[in-house]
Amino acid sequence: MWYVYLLKCFDDTIYTGATNNVEKRVAAHNAQKGAKYTRGRTPVILLKSIPCKNRSAALSLEAKIKKLTQQQKLDLCCDVLEGYLK
Repeated sequence: MWYVYLLKCFDDTIYTGATNNVEKRVAAHNAQKGAKYTRGRTPVILLKSIPCKNRSAALSLEAKIKKLTQQQKLDLCCDVLEGYLK
């Protein structure tokens, strides 16, 4: 199973990626061995992971999400964020 995931970076930006192992990938980002974008923005927090049927579907969804505004990405994660605000 593949996933699209959204991370909240230390500087309050949102990073979107795709992987077949979310836990391992988030750990790699926090170890500064993930994407170049997140290396100077750690620690990162997983906001949401979205299961996809295969790699192709995950990469397609990732591309669509990356085109969204930050507010739209936050709205996509709304259910998770509500838990932090309580």
